[in-house]
Amino acid sequence: MIDHAALNFAFAKDSSPILPCKALLKDYSEGVKERFSTGQTPTSDLVAERAYLVDEILTRAWKRYFDATSKTALVAVGGYGRGELHPASDIDLMILLDDEKQFESFKELLEQFLTLLWDIGLEVGHSVRTIEDCIREADQDITVMTNLIESRCITGSNQLFMEMLQATGPDHMWNSLDFFEAKWNEQRNRHAKQDCSISNLEPNIKESPGGLRDIQMIGWVAKRHFQIDDLHELVAHNFLTEAEYQTLVQGQDHLWRVRFALHLLTGRHDDRLLFDHQRTLASYLGYDADHANLAVECFMRDYYRTVMELSRLNEMLLQHFQENILFKNELGDPVSINQRFQKRGYFLEVSNDNVFKYNSTALLELFLILQENPDLRGVRASTIRLIRNHTYLIDEKFRQDIRAQSLFMEIMRQPYGITSALRRMNIYGVLAAYIPMFESIVGRMQYDLFHVYTVDEHTLMVIRNLRRLTVRKYADEHPLCTQLMRTLPKEELIYLAALFHDIAKGRGGNHSELGAIDALDFCRLHHLSQYDSHLVSWLVRHHLVMSMTAQRKDITDPEVVQEFAALVGDLNRLTYLYLLTFADSRATNPAAWNSWKDSLLRDLFNATRRALIRGLENPLAQEELIQEKQLAAMQQLQQQHIPEKAIITLWSTFTNEYFLTHSPNAIQRHSKAILDTPKESLPLIKMRQTAKRGGTEVLLYCLDRDNLFAVTTTLLDQLALSIVNARVMSTTDGYSLNSYLVLEQDGNPIEIGHRSDEIIRVLHDGLCQEGDKPLNVSRRIPRKNKHFDTKTHIYFTQEPTLQRTAMRLVTLDRPGLLSDVGQAFASCHIRLQHAKITTLGAQVEDIFFITDRDNQPILDESILECLNNEVVAKMVK
Repeated sequence: MIDHAALNFAFAKDSSPILPCKALLKDYSEGVKERFSTGQTPTSDLVAERAYLVDEILTRAWKRYFDATSKTALVAVGGYGRGELHPASDIDLMILLDDEKQFESFKELLEQFLTLLWDIGLEVGHSVRTIEDCIREADQDITVMTNLIESRCITGSNQLFMEMLQATGPDHMWNSLDFFEAKWNEQRNRHAKQDCSISNLEPNIKESPGGLRDIQMIGWVAKRHFQIDDLHELVAHNFLTEAEYQTLVQGQDHLWRVRFALHLLTGRHDDRLLFDHQRTLASYLGYDADHANLAVECFMRDYYRTVMELSRLNEMLLQHFQENILFKNELGDPVSINQRFQKRGYFLEVSNDNVFKYNSTALLELFLILQENPDLRGVRASTIRLIRNHTYLIDEKFRQDIRAQSLFMEIMRQPYGITSALRRMNIYGVLAAYIPMFESIVGRMQYDLFHVYTVDEHTLMVIRNLRRLTVRKYADEHPLCTQLMRTLPKEELIYLAALFHDIAKGRGGNHSELGAIDALDFCRLHHLSQYDSHLVSWLVRHHLVMSMTAQRKDITDPEVVQEFAALVGDLNRLTYLYLLTFADSRATNPAAWNSWKDSLLRDLFNATRRALIRGLENPLAQEELIQEKQLAAMQQLQQQHIPEKAIITLWSTFTNEYFLTHSPNAIQRHSKAILDTPKESLPLIKMRQTAKRGGTEVLLYCLDRDNLFAVTTTLLDQLALSIVNARVMSTTDGYSLNSYLVLEQDGNPIEIGHRSDEIIRVLHDGLCQEGDKPLNVSRRIPRKNKHFDTKTHIYFTQEPTLQRTAMRLVTLDRPGLLSDVGQAFASCHIRLQHAKITTLGAQVEDIFFITDRDNQPILDESILECLNNEVVAKMVK
């Protein structure tokens, strides 16, 4: 596809090649787009073809300035040295000189040569070195050494190039062991920068675990040791099997196709699969949505599964290289464990290569042995290879085998190593083979900012969070959960529930319901009792209920607690469900988990526990609860010498809901602050850390006005604070008592001191300002959020017990959202009584409990329609 005649014409003597070369490169690039998008030419051919075209241009350009007698060489390094160029790849060159004197004598010619390349439109990176320079810099820098390993001579003195290769060979520097250790450390550091996670929401095609660098890593260490030029030669050296080689090639082809498309799409060298590009790439590469998954989710699932397999292969092959080539004589003699397994050094291996063939249940027994022998650090690479090659033996007959079933349950009942065992089972492909439903969630992602892991990785993180509660050294992290974990009669039941809680995602339908059926069948197959089987199934079916109740309902309402307690039924179920919900929430998005969400779950657990102990047939009446709280608060206030008459007068202006939704301590604190503040000193603004509620309380008491909520939320948003809860009460004498629970953007409470002083000052100045100042929030919407077309949905329900209306708002998260909602309330003459703010990645699901101006529920459909239209209009502005 390269027009050699046009190339020759462009570099004809006595004419400038700049314009002809630019035209040639433009025509070629347009042709490549067509051939790639239609699938006419494999990506691997296009990558090699572009490198060949650049070779041809550079060779002709070089010969314009240097003749055959000048002992110099033009050398390709890096990816270009491997003969691989994507549309926006770097063109890395090394100009190799015979001696330092040539620096000066060729300086002008080199400048003219490089200027020509830039004028043509080739973005090149270059270095100018002698052989001595190469020796010195390669000896000091493993990256330079790696570039030289991959280098090739484009034109010029091949003899000089070969002398450089010999001078920097393993006989002189960076022998196989040193090179391997340096590159393995480099890989670990590279993975650490990517959070050591395959399922990064915006992965780097080159640098992330399982990316192109991991393929190159295998080639680098093997080439250095075996002195070969082609990966396939590793098969002859028994370093790779033919099947493993084909896996590498297929994985590389898939990643190359994604990277090639990304470069064409962006027009620049960027290897990050940003949200900005994922949907477009999915469409460009021909992905379609299915009955349960978006096209982008199908695209990313294929990406994650590819890099997962490449990461597994990378780890196994590097371990194989280390064990069998570098440390061949240092592993020691084998020590028998049983007839099937032995340990060599600190690693487990099979006693012979036919173990799995003649005893297939050993594929599970291996993981149990690792748990029972904590001194073992891992599995020999040769045994990992055998496991991978024998997973086909795990069929329906295997799953029905009582020996396999017993081994699996024994693994789940071990006091140590459950998380490690399940992670290894997933990595080696055993878990998906033994539980076929698990296969569908491997590599499955959800296109949002809330779920930051693939479903399989999230599942194992949930189990890891549960196991951490049993480790003594972490007991102080979450004391209540740690204490409750010790009371579980059978820990394996909660691990099974965690294993199955999301197993039906991506199938369509309600994944909780479908997963509950799968869990029940699995438990029965593994001979759990009827009670235990139904408990695991119940936990899977209801694993979302507790978090939804805590975040979407007012858990200070006795009826909400009573309804949830009736669903749970007993303390045993409550404990299991609370621990599963806690571990699940923390494993969904660790960055989004904070002390506020922790306190919500804990408060719901404690309230439900009290209701169950009291008895479902004996619910606590509202009037009784209010009296209990008032009596406790009154005793505290009188101890501070505050007159009872003043307290009763103040409380007579408060609503019943205020007393229902606040603790005696909060009632006492608010009352004292109000009674201590003269009316002429209002607005009253106080801040306080609330460890129990997991945030910082901002208390506001001032004259009531329609846009008070809108003004306050605007000011808090301008201060870059996250509002997670708001309680607003209009008193009967024209004042408003508002309590906001806020966090910094990173999820931490506000520091009392300079930061809290700043917040109080801004609130005071903003609330005291006369006139209607425009309510604007200048912060920009986060980049990632822009790529989600979350539709705005508003749902209204009536809550007759507390005489109010609930409005649930689902929309895209953005700065100024609550301010806009507050302005809509003011426009429709709505009073806000309570708000619960929940952010799920790029989406918010906020609950607002509202009334009319007379503090009555809103039953007039025209008012609700007005509010719906106002809010929707502000969401699309």
